[in-house]
Order: sequence, then C-alpha cells, then structure tokens
Amino acid sequence: MKAIRCTRYGPPDVLQLQDVEKPVPGDGRVLVEVRAASVNPSDWHSVHGGIARVFGNGLRKPKDPRVGTDIAGQVEAVGARVSRFKPGDEVFGACPGGLAEYATAREDRLAFKPADVSFEQAAAVPVAATTALQGLRDKGKIRAGQRVLVNGASGGVGTFAVQIAKSFGTEVTGVCSPRNLDAARSIGADHVIDYTREDFARNGQQYDLIFDVVGNHSVSAYKRALTPGGSCVIAGFGFPSLSLARLLGQLILGPVRSRMGDKKVGFMGIAKFNPKDLDYLGGLLDAGKVVPVIDRRYPLRETAEAFRYLGEGHARGKVVVTVDHDGRAP
Repeated sequence: MKAIRCTRYGPPDVLQLQDVEKPVPGDGRVLVEVRAASVNPSDWHSVHGGIARVFGNGLRKPKDPRVGTDIAGQVEAVGARVSRFKPGDEVFGACPGGLAEYATAREDRLAFKPADVSFEQAAAVPVAATTALQGLRDKGKIRAGQRVLVNGASGGVGTFAVQIAKSFGTEVTGVCSPRNLDAARSIGADHVIDYTREDFARNGQQYDLIFDVVGNHSVSAYKRALTPGGSCVIAGFGFPSLSLARLLGQLILGPVRSRMGDKKVGFMGIAKFNPKDLDYLGGLLDAGKVVPVIDRRYPLRETAEAFRYLGEGHARGKVVVTVDHDGRAP
C-alpha cells in the first residue's frame, strides 16, 4: 500500500510517498481503508521538528515515521475483541499514520460516520472538533445564554468552536482577519471582530467565556475582557510561529493569577479522544448543527503541498487529503 512517511525533520519536502506493508489489526484494533484524512498543526510540527522534539517525538529524527492523525473511511477488517465495528462500516476517528491507504485505529478512537456526511467532511472532524468541544464544554463549562468569544474563528479549531458554541445556545463573537469576517458569519457567529482594526481585550466588551486558539494576549488582557466569574480557555498559541516563551508564560501565570479574583485563565492541554465525544460530534454533523469548513483538498501524492499550504498559516477551516482507491471518489 501507499503511505506518507517522514524519516527526518524538515520542510514538507521531507515527506515521502512510500510502498509499505499493509497493516494487520491487532487486539482491539480496526483496519480502516482510508478514504480521506486531514492535516493539523500538530502533524505539521511533528514533521517540522521544533516543539515536537521537546515533547518526546525524537530528538534527532522522528521516532515514528508515520504521519497524520485524522481519518475517515471504511472498515476493512477487525482484530480480536472488537465488538462495535464490522467490515463495511463507514467510520471516522483518529490513529497514528492516517495519511495512508490503510491505517489501524483503536476501537475506542472511532465512531460511525453519518450517512449524509462525506468522507472528506468526516476526516476534518477528529482533532479540531474534539479540541473545540472539550475546551468549551469541559474546560470552559459553557452554558446556554452566555456571551462567548472565539479568537481565531476562521481556522480549523475555530470554525468548529463557533458552531459548537452556537449549538449550546450561546451568543458568539468571532475574531478573525478581514477576509474571513463573512465566513465567520456564515457559520453562525452573531458578531465579528476584525483583529487588524480592533483588539477584543481593549474595546470595553466583556464575555462569559473566551475560547482562544491564538493565545496572543496576556493573562491581564484576558481577565479584562471577562465578566465576573468568567473563564478563558487557551487552546493554542499561534501557528506556525508558536512561541515557547509565551506558552510557558501562560501555563505558569494563568493558574497563579487565576487565584486572584473570580476570573479564570487556563490552558486546556491536548484533547483526549473517546467514543462518547466522537459519537456526540457525529450527532452534531448528522443534525446539521456543525458543518466542517474545508479550505483545500489534495490527493495523497500531494501531501507535501497540503503541509506547505497549512504552514503558511492562512488556511480557512481544514486542509483535507483525499485517498483514491481504484478510482473511487472519497
């Protein structure tokens, strides 16, 4: 089978489309014929190096040459002790090495793909939408009627955050660049802020919950923009120019300064995949409450170009990689 492999850190050109052995599903694992995958900033960092080295991906070269996380496809085979899925089922979820014709995923990291949702749309969901859901619901304790601000509303996580926040019955303000204002409105934002003309932390407005994918403000600025008892959940620190100094500063100062007063600022950490949340997201997709925003599509052989485009930092929504099996459209 064909699969994308990364054997050394560097620009997208280090990615190689190789012939490798088709994986065999072990206990509790599912072999998926991948029809579409998507690219996330975490995938980009795992190829580029930098912060990936800090978090144990290998100091001199990647420990695992497989690339990709998000997948959608059809179950090819199941291993022992798999009870939920059977060959032929259409699924989406997360697994190592998703940028390939076939990949094996843990049973508890997959969910059934809604029938009216395309493989491309489903592949856009796992990392980005799970991050948005867990950040808003679990860390931010979102409630109906709140005023919610999403900073970075036009990116992969941000486009999901706007729609998920709306599904909870909140009033949503999206912060993005001027070229993305209409797009933010089209996915449900009640209000939009052009960050090139207005700073949400200095315009006098306050919000019950701030969900920030950019992480470009100080703890003091976030607290100034929060209502009494409000919370700020930081889910990212900018892409691709992530600042370790800013990240560490927020991780240390956020909890310390949150003890002063009733306004909380915190970092949500890495999203944790589980079948309950994937099923919940599938339900939102099926109901039409969340519609994945896909900026560009690339075939598997052009994965390097997908990474290159994502690395420019201007993607609107998700970048998807399609996998063609004998001429079948994804």
